[in-house]
Amino acid sequence: MALVSKIKVQDNLKEAIEKAVEQIGGFGQFIKNGDQVLLKPNFNTADPFPASTDPAFLKAVVELVYRAGASEVIIGDCSTMTAKTRQVMEKLGIFDFEKEILPAPKILVFEERKWVKKKIPKAKYLKSVNLTEILDKVDKLILLPCLKTHFLAQFTGSLKIAVGFMKPIERLRLHAGHLNEKIAELNSIIDPDFIIMDGRKCFITKGPSKGGLAEPGLILASESRTAIDIEGIKIIQSFKGNSLAGLRPEDFLQIKRAKELGIK
Repeated sequence: MALVSKIKVQDNLKEAIEKAVEQIGGFGQFIKNGDQVLLKPNFNTADPFPASTDPAFLKAVVELVYRAGASEVIIGDCSTMTAKTRQVMEKLGIFDFEKEILPAPKILVFEERKWVKKKIPKAKYLKSVNLTEILDKVDKLILLPCLKTHFLAQFTGSLKIAVGFMKPIERLRLHAGHLNEKIAELNSIIDPDFIIMDGRKCFITKGPSKGGLAEPGLILASESRTAIDIEGIKIIQSFKGNSLAGLRPEDFLQIKRAKELGIK
């Protein structure tokens, strides 16, 4: 079984996603009949993929999760503080899924629901955080990060996507210092079942909403956030002119602190 699978996308996106997950055990290993499954895409803004999750990719994952036996698929996120999540989702056509897909997924806007305060054991920089209540109510969690650089955090992948679970006002404190270490500490109280990363396109400079574009043409899957992010960094570093050149992926503060906390 691959720690991180990488599948080159040819003509069939859904087939590539299914193959990537097969190499880490298959959807059936993670999802049981009757499970309520939360999908966490990247809808920080409505900028086009890879700035945000490609709706075609998300739709394919929804269909595959239902095929695996889920009783309900939930798509949920909370955008950046300067955007309204509902408007972002409307612009990207995500609410159309409720009519286009059978069974229909449930679309949730986290800031329209309750937040639950959580303490973070072993934290040095982020002692507590308010997270969306939905994390306590689902059976399974699948992270769906894009692949891109980030002008503040250097890189954004499966660890960074967890910021979307946070109450927006608290993100000011998150970005006030030690951002990467705080991202890792946040991840210590979130437990995804696996990750599917859409690496068909990526930003190799700037980010997260715009940047130098490259096209690896890959779908990645893993049970490990640190492993898939390390592989993502290596992919970005393979392109000339990238902003991560000369850095060991294991030395990125997000990953280094995550490993200190025992996050796989």
